[in-house]
Amino acid sequence: MGRLRRFEHHRFVGLRDTMIVYDCDDDTQFEALAGRIEADDLVRGRQVQAFGPDSLAEARNRGFSPPG
Repeated sequence: MGRLRRFEHHRFVGLRDTMIVYDCDDDTQFEALAGRIEADDLVRGRQVQAFGPDSLAEARNRGFSPPG
């Protein structure tokens, strides 16, 4: 299980530029998310979003969808 620094209490994390939500408990999704955040410096650009409640249903409610 991986978690992002500054988002360690959130399982579902979305990227605003693509409107995709990632499950940090899924190793494949977490690797894709971490690589994308690091490569494009998305935290500094404020393109990363957590959800409250921390659920896939809430992410979908805000217009995010799971990766492909």
